[in-house]
Amino acid sequence: MPEQTKTEHLSGGLDVAEAQACILEKLAPLGVEQVVLERALGRVLAADVLANRDLPPCDVSAMDGYAVRAADVTAAPVALKMVDDIKAGDTPKTAVAAGQCARIMTGAPVPQGADSVVRVEDTRALPDGSIEFAVVAKPGNDIRLRGENMRVGDVALSVGTEITPAVVGALAAVKAATATVYRLPSVAILANGDELEALDEPFDPARIPDSNTWALLAQTQAQGIEPTRLGIARDKPEELARHLERGLQYDVLLVAGGTSVGVHDHVRPVLEKLGVVMHFWRVEMRPGHPIAFGTTERGIVFCLPGNPVSAMVCFEQFVLPALRALTGHRTLFRRTLAARLTQPVKSRPGRVEFVRVTLTQEADGSYAATPVGAQGSADVLAMARAEGLLIAPREGKGLPAGAIAPVQLLDGATFQRAAEIER
Repeated sequence: MPEQTKTEHLSGGLDVAEAQACILEKLAPLGVEQVVLERALGRVLAADVLANRDLPPCDVSAMDGYAVRAADVTAAPVALKMVDDIKAGDTPKTAVAAGQCARIMTGAPVPQGADSVVRVEDTRALPDGSIEFAVVAKPGNDIRLRGENMRVGDVALSVGTEITPAVVGALAAVKAATATVYRLPSVAILANGDELEALDEPFDPARIPDSNTWALLAQTQAQGIEPTRLGIARDKPEELARHLERGLQYDVLLVAGGTSVGVHDHVRPVLEKLGVVMHFWRVEMRPGHPIAFGTTERGIVFCLPGNPVSAMVCFEQFVLPALRALTGHRTLFRRTLAARLTQPVKSRPGRVEFVRVTLTQEADGSYAATPVGAQGSADVLAMARAEGLLIAPREGKGLPAGAIAPVQLLDGATFQRAAEIER
């Protein structure tokens, strides 16, 4: 982590962009490691990958057809004698001379003398074994030149490239059995509150089930990181301190609950006693106002609200970009699209409102956003049904029906029904 600055104690609320900038300016990738290609998906390259060969290794055919000298097929129809049959992986046995052609398959090397390929669909075999061409040929037609995709020594993939399925294929093409990637952070998740009931505890209708740590666990896993759940710390400073000391051994600590201003909200003061430098507390947003961020010499700490929707929204805005920055990604934020509101939404002046919405594509290709039921910060079912977070600006008191606003897509919203695909 970068060198620590003085304690800032920003008790006044920052706006969302200021809080994001405050976090990201204190982060850098954690280091590098080698991973085998089978485990590289989703990681980020920490070193350039060089091409180890020309690809294709020679001039090859881009089509099934016939290799010809373009000078022999300047008019159509014309018949040429076939002198070779070349499959992918073959070495041509015969050069193509004037008046000759060679049958050739896609990916097969172009024989000497030939400078064009004519597709098989534009030819027909004659009874005497020669081939008649129904179109003229131009030099270079349907030939992939040597080194067209990559040349030996070229940078095939650069630092900062996210390893997608296509990138895995490119790594295999240069015989990279391992990849140098940025290290994944270790992440710990802790819940705080006497009112919480753990998943493995007896059912008690008077208590609140701990859904926070499980949702945060899943949000973290969606980034390819396997976090550690530290359980529930009750509202006693000594017990809380023991849990937090353990959590501070990780690169990233997420604490859900106990960050507000109640007399039993001990998380921030205990963290400060443990040496955490707190950089801000409270962001002008809804849900998620009572969020805090701090750093240690080893790692970072997010104090998230206790309400499950608030915690998940704060994860999307602050924790997710931080995790991506730590793992070397260049794109840190969720993709957004513009959508038309089907209903009016209210918001509190001075706070950005993240409205849980579903999305539908309209006949003209644009999107419509419909708020998902109640927008309370404790309604985890509404968050479960949401496909995106519509962002209502902090100026004003909301947005009317028909207003166009950005919608931040959530996991799963990148897929669509077949009927919505533009063909």
